[in-house]
Amino acid sequence: MSEHPDLTTLIEAAYAAVVAEVHRRLDAAGFADIRPAHGKVFDTIGQDGSRITDMAERAQVTKGSMVELVDHLQRGGYLERVPDPADGRAKIVRLTPRGWDAVRVAVGAIADAEQRWTAHVGERNMRALRRALQALPPLLDPGGR
Repeated sequence: MSEHPDLTTLIEAAYAAVVAEVHRRLDAAGFADIRPAHGKVFDTIGQDGSRITDMAERAQVTKGSMVELVDHLQRGGYLERVPDPADGRAKIVRLTPRGWDAVRVAVGAIADAEQRWTAHVGERNMRALRRALQALPPLLDPGGR
């Protein structure tokens, strides 16, 4: 890393550190078969479950890629597919109790990382960082420039 890394490098390093901590905690809690790529599933599934096509769109991956990720997590007991009450041909993917347990571990790891960062840089700086990052989404969409 250079002496003055650009902002994207810093953001990527922070994200990578949190992902590594999440997976250390998941491994220690008995969820070693969850890998970083599976975050796309957990990030897009929704509280009450979601269709794979919707999850793939939100994650910006192909439907085939999302199916592979979901299949792996279903085999591990983290997810289940149930009929969509709005469309008998479709399935809803939702978390099982084991899936919710893994989510709780990951959420705890993220919260702990944020607390450590806050202790290091101060609450004021963390609030400012959060506000600044929350202001960016309109510019992150290629159509929003």
